Amino acid sequence: MRGLSLLLALLITTCCEAKQPPPPQLTSLQVQAIQSKEFETSKQIAFASTLSVLQDLGYTVESASMETGFITAKSPTQTNSPANQFWTSTVKNSETKVTAFIEQLKPTATRVRLNFVNSEQLQRLGGAWGGAKQVKDTPVLDPLPYQNAFTKIEEAIFIRNGG
Repeated sequence: MRGLSLLLALLITTCCEAKQPPPPQLTSLQVQAIQSKEFETSKQIAFASTLSVLQDLGYTVESASMETGFITAKSPTQTNSPANQFWTSTVKNSETKVTAFIEQLKPTATRVRLNFVNSEQLQRLGGAWGGAKQVKDTPVLDPLPYQNAFTKIEEAIFIRNGG
């Protein structure tokens, strides 16, 4: 009887717990505010500073164009695979991708916009679904990684400007 009352109490508390509401959706202007920062410098200096900071942070630059102000880069891939890879195991690869857009606003003002995206790829090995891949990209909306990157870009600009 005691076991039944414990089970009933557990069911009641599990079913009736208040669920946390999903986090509020950010507007495009709020996202842009997190991802962008203006600097008092030329486009050339902002571009070079952003490029070197991404490399300092461990990203591999895939493309960069001073003309367009666009940079793409990605972090090293992290692979999580089970210790015992049986014929139906799943391998998970994850990396962070980043794009940067640097634009000249006026001769002494430049805006840098960063966009970090966590990318996760699941690949099933063997079995009937062997080789099947599933990719999930999730935008990074936490302001902290952006603030950290912008602080480092600001320091690089300061040095390049003769600090």
